[in-house]
Amino acid sequence: MSTETTESRPRVLAPGGIWRNWGRSETSHPTWVARPTNVGEIVDIVTWAGANGLTVKTVGAGHSFTAIAATDGVLLDLGWIDGVLSVDEQLGQVTLGAGTNLHQLPDILHPYGLALANMGDIDRQTIAGAISTGTHGTGASFGGLATQVVGVTLVIGDGSILRVTETTNAELLPAVRLGLGALGVIVDVTVQCVPAYLLSAVERPERLDAVLAEFEHRATAVDHFEFYWWPHTDGVSTKSNTRLPGDAERVPLHPVAEWWEDRVLSNGALALMCTVGRLVPGATPAINRLATTLVGNRDFTDHSHRVFVSPRAVRFREMEYAVPRAAVPAALRDIRTLIEDRGWRISFPIEVRVTAADPNWLSTAHGRDSGYIAVHRHFRDDPEEYFRAVEAIMRGYGGRPHWGKMHYQDAESLAGLYPRFTDFVGVRDRLDPARVFANPYLSRVLGS
Repeated sequence: MSTETTESRPRVLAPGGIWRNWGRSETSHPTWVARPTNVGEIVDIVTWAGANGLTVKTVGAGHSFTAIAATDGVLLDLGWIDGVLSVDEQLGQVTLGAGTNLHQLPDILHPYGLALANMGDIDRQTIAGAISTGTHGTGASFGGLATQVVGVTLVIGDGSILRVTETTNAELLPAVRLGLGALGVIVDVTVQCVPAYLLSAVERPERLDAVLAEFEHRATAVDHFEFYWWPHTDGVSTKSNTRLPGDAERVPLHPVAEWWEDRVLSNGALALMCTVGRLVPGATPAINRLATTLVGNRDFTDHSHRVFVSPRAVRFREMEYAVPRAAVPAALRDIRTLIEDRGWRISFPIEVRVTAADPNWLSTAHGRDSGYIAVHRHFRDDPEEYFRAVEAIMRGYGGRPHWGKMHYQDAESLAGLYPRFTDFVGVRDRLDPARVFANPYLSRVLGS
């Protein structure tokens, strides 16, 4: 039990309440909530919590589907630690407050003519949360968001400040870039940006078997490739994006067309499909077949972030696994057979993406070119039977679960998937020996 006194308590602390993540898959009851406005306040909180036997967990936008941010101790909200801290225009490097949301970045980077080299399809996350859980996007020659990080400042377990860059404590960079929140509180992130660019987007309805037969070629023929397969059909929606210079001609979607497909069909219709699917499961195959004829047949050219990111208004729960890229066709065929054999009715499309191998120790793409298969269920549906069965398939291909999405693995099974797993745990032991930043999820996946 804590023996702290009111006088010793950092003023930024307030009594806690109930915290829920976006997908409504996790809930916690922090004793305290803190919204610091500077690094000094973070140091005070971590130091005080450690002295009083409390844990500290940082929360961003709550877009992780796991309990990675859950705590019954101090919940640290870095929403006030945001925006640009410094810019090196010559190197194209931008240092951002940890609480900066990804959707803020286009306006932040525009005055400098810069952009992120790659993005995921959701931009609600904070920069610290996105790198810490392995947000990745798609592109056979591009790594996840953490590969764009060249520097991190964090407050570690004893309350001291640690700076890690390519030249300072460089041996720690492959660990702290993607640290699961286990190594300390990230207070700022330095990102290597690229000159602003456009993307030429080609979206088409196609046939699953044809796409899988040519998957390696399709995945590498353009800069960014992904597709969505609608279960119970042979229909997929493919997205092929090619990078163009920033001064290329911009041919954006007409606002009405964009609203119709991205807001009405991709969100409103999906919500309706999920509702009908719960009430009348037998209608799901027909609804999915209809969906394949309505979405994903357009061409446009726009700023990179406007192509990468899609609005997500329907709450869902997600599991995503990374497998060797060459294994994607076989793994997806196995999932198709699984769904057919079990007689399930699955409304949500299955998403397939790719990334390049990278050196970050806990990256799902560590050391191998990877393909990602993501399965979803509406947040009101119980996903466990479906997710566990898909996970069994993915584990058969050496799959690594996305750290911010639901899975059922633990430290014993995960250790064999990551050559540097033991090294990462060693860094955790060094930077947080008292486990100030621990919680049950991290104990499960890293060991206690």
